Amino acid sequence: MPSLAVKLYSIFFKLQQRYVVHNLTKAPIHGGADPFGVTSRREESTAASNPSFNDGVATKDIHIDPFSSLCIRIFLPDTVVSPDPVISEDRSKDGAFVYSGYSPQSGAKHKKLPVVLQFHGGAFVGGSNDSVRNDVFCRRIAKLCDVIVVAVGYRLAPESRYPAAFDDGLKVLNWLAKEANLAECGKWMGNGRRRMDAHVFDGFGASMAEPWLAAHGDPSRCVLLGVSCGANIADYVARKAVEAGKLLDPVKVVAQVLMYPFFIGSNPTASEIKLANSYIYDKSTCMQAWKLFLPEEKFDLDHPAANPLIPGREPPLKFMPPTLTVVAEQDWMRDRAIAYSKELRKVNIDAPLLEYKDAVHEFATLDVLLHTPQAQACAEDIAIWIKKYISLRGHEFSY
Repeated sequence: MPSLAVKLYSIFFKLQQRYVVHNLTKAPIHGGADPFGVTSRREESTAASNPSFNDGVATKDIHIDPFSSLCIRIFLPDTVVSPDPVISEDRSKDGAFVYSGYSPQSGAKHKKLPVVLQFHGGAFVGGSNDSVRNDVFCRRIAKLCDVIVVAVGYRLAPESRYPAAFDDGLKVLNWLAKEANLAECGKWMGNGRRRMDAHVFDGFGASMAEPWLAAHGDPSRCVLLGVSCGANIADYVARKAVEAGKLLDPVKVVAQVLMYPFFIGSNPTASEIKLANSYIYDKSTCMQAWKLFLPEEKFDLDHPAANPLIPGREPPLKFMPPTLTVVAEQDWMRDRAIAYSKELRKVNIDAPLLEYKDAVHEFATLDVLLHTPQAQACAEDIAIWIKKYISLRGHEFSY
């Protein structure tokens, strides 16, 4: 059974979630759906970005879509730089600092790292990519896996219902491909000769290719990582990447990690019945969240966004990338995630299942549980498996 501290926190957390979901249910959405949307709630504590390798990881925020609130936070580990990284300090006319942070040195050859696209949890109605808990988790993954983490700030419901969050996930993957192609174009500009790590500039002299990703990102080793409802988004993006094939070049999704997916269906499983009032997230609150997220006119728990095992879903599972699934023993959603992992293994996909005893939903990503030994062990287990697919030296790691 979970510890007494977890049980007490679970009571507080469930009351808070019910309050938030209830307010969202009662709050009117003026003018119908909001195409711009929101990516965070005021109740969520946030961590400011810092481009100067604080705690071994530099971060920056980018708003990538002018027509919506879609944004990302990039986590860059300090392994990409020498012991004395170049810190840029741009000054305004009055001498005040405008920017002080890491900037890749032009003309130099830089270390390339795999890219992890991370989708936060929050039942589609809460959470954010710049929350304190998500910032800590992404820093941990960036350091353990030695990767660039791109945390996606997708639009939340009910302001932006399905398919907004799913479209945002796919849009970031396409943006990553565009950035990689822009960076490659920049290398060949000028006299037809290759220029190392040059960038493409617009008419105002601003770099059109994101400099951190252009210098250090290797999109041919891309991993999707989804937490709770973010796992649903990651699985959708993986399916779309399979369908796109070479159209996404040079981006290649080599694996995905689904952490306690937010799956559900019309026919309840054994865990959904037995653990309906389990710790952290109970089923009734999650049902309200699904009603806020799915289309009102076609509310169906066997919707493709909710149930990964509905018949006829494309593409066939045999084309899916290797998939690591993490489940918690005290999570009512566990059975459906286990069933999905089993179906992947039936078609010879590398799809191991990690089940953590006495663990609750989001045990490795909730703020009060992030520093527990179990949360740290989970992140390390994920890192070991991911390295099978991002190592340039082949599969020297195995599970």
